[in-house]
Order: sequence, then structure tokens, then C-alpha cells
Amino acid sequence: MYSVTVEDDFSAAHNLRNYKGKCEKLHGHNYKVRLTVSGNTLDKSGMLVDFTDLKRILKEMLSRFDHGYLNDISPFDPAGGVNPTAENIAKQIFKRIQLKIKNVKLKIKVTVWETEKNFATYYEK
Repeated sequence: MYSVTVEDDFSAAHNLRNYKGKCEKLHGHNYKVRLTVSGNTLDKSGMLVDFTDLKRILKEMLSRFDHGYLNDISPFDPAGGVNPTAENIAKQIFKRIQLKIKNVKLKIKVTVWETEKNFATYYEK
């Protein structure tokens, strides 16, 4: 099994709904996101996935959130109803990246850091 990993970051504000504590108030994070793609087969050039392509896909995905208020961005807006927790952010990034990566044999894992010490990961078996 091979794995290729890229990282990027974005800054955004949010507040948590249905939560009692300081995070129910508007606040921001400098999020770090790690995208890992794994698979068994390399292409003719000896690559699982081109780093350049993965970096572009991740950057494009994160640009939707960068310097935004997550609670106003679908699916975290009131219409979507998804709470903008690190877990849900990781899942939404995963789902959108999954649509961009066409090779169904690849496994995808997304990790989102809210702080240097706190992070959540989403992947499917």
C-alpha cells in the first residue's frame, strides 16, 4: 500500500450551535488540513497520485472556506444544518475531494486541526 500526503491551511470563523461553552460564541481558527490518499497501484511514471494535482484539489476545496464565516457557507449554513465542528469540516472536505478524485480504488483520509494540539480525522473503510 502506498500513501501520498499534502497539507494546506485556511483561516475562518465559526460558532457552534447546540453547544454550551465558549465555542458557542463567534471565534476563529487557523485551520490546518492534511489530505492523504492511499492505494496499491502506481501509474506508468511510478506515482500513486501527482503531488501537484493533490495540492491543487485541496487548495481549491479550502478556498471556499478561507477567510469566511463557516456558519454562512453550505452545508454549515442554517439551510444545511450541519454544525461546523472539526469532525464535520473534515467530512465535508472528504466528500468534496472524493468527487474530484476519479480513481475509485484510492482511499482518502482528511485530518483538520483547529489548533496545534486538537484535530479530527474523517475516512471511510
